[in-house]
Amino acid sequence: MGIEIKTVGVVGSGQMGSGIAHVCSLAGFNVRLNDLSEDRINAGLATINGNMARQVSKGAISDADRQAALERIKPARTYDDLSACDLVIEAATENEEVKRKIFTNLSPSLRPDALLATNTSSISITRLAAATDRPERFIGIHFMNPVPVMQLVELIRGIATEDHTYESAKQFIGRLGKTSTVSEDFPAFIVNRILLPMINEAIYTLYEGVGSVEAIDTAMRLGANHPMGPLQLADFIGLDTCLSIMQVLHEGLADSKYRPCPLLVKYVEAGWLGRKTKRGFYDYRGEKPVPTR
Repeated sequence: MGIEIKTVGVVGSGQMGSGIAHVCSLAGFNVRLNDLSEDRINAGLATINGNMARQVSKGAISDADRQAALERIKPARTYDDLSACDLVIEAATENEEVKRKIFTNLSPSLRPDALLATNTSSISITRLAAATDRPERFIGIHFMNPVPVMQLVELIRGIATEDHTYESAKQFIGRLGKTSTVSEDFPAFIVNRILLPMINEAIYTLYEGVGSVEAIDTAMRLGANHPMGPLQLADFIGLDTCLSIMQVLHEGLADSKYRPCPLLVKYVEAGWLGRKTKRGFYDYRGEKPVPTR
């Protein structure tokens, strides 16, 4: 039998972390939200409030639901403030060194029976688990972005993950009203193993002059019935995240077909990371996004 999860800790209050806290609190879980500073935590809480307010305006939830959910989320200013959590989910930047440091410092603050998870979209669960004091209670729980909207969650077991940890995680995802799928612990798992090479190929298509930003996105929206063009989607994900995942694929699978496009590297080096910096394959600084190439 798995552990009963009542209180969930979330490390990282950015786009993914705030989204995870959002859905957990709406599902009735108590949530403890942690980040590097109180300002970041407050920014995450403001994002959650704004997103829930939009759900209220659309009739998806009631205002009473919103207020009750917000009351269930409390700031966790230190790792010790996560000591009562049954499950803690790391949702920091997609950088293995950063994540391993978090797990090394976080683990001593948790109860011995608490479960630990990562929201990584590409990094080895087995390697991350080795940075903790509980690899058997460690699992990958990969939410899709935006978390309140997307139905799927990938569950990824490391080599040491025990059955009760997996069963607890699966039940947890079910209580969120989401659907889980199981991936083996290979670089980028299922969704990003397929999605990111497609995005990278779209960037190569732009880099080689086959089509413009607008032509490529229009072609895939109308020719393949995708809801969003691949370059628009890359901007939404974050070009730094796209690059990180492609690097994990390239290094982990040692296949040249996963080589990150030089144009993607150049955009990241320029700090053009997409929507979050207001410049990427589109310029978002005006009233309407404008292609940058």
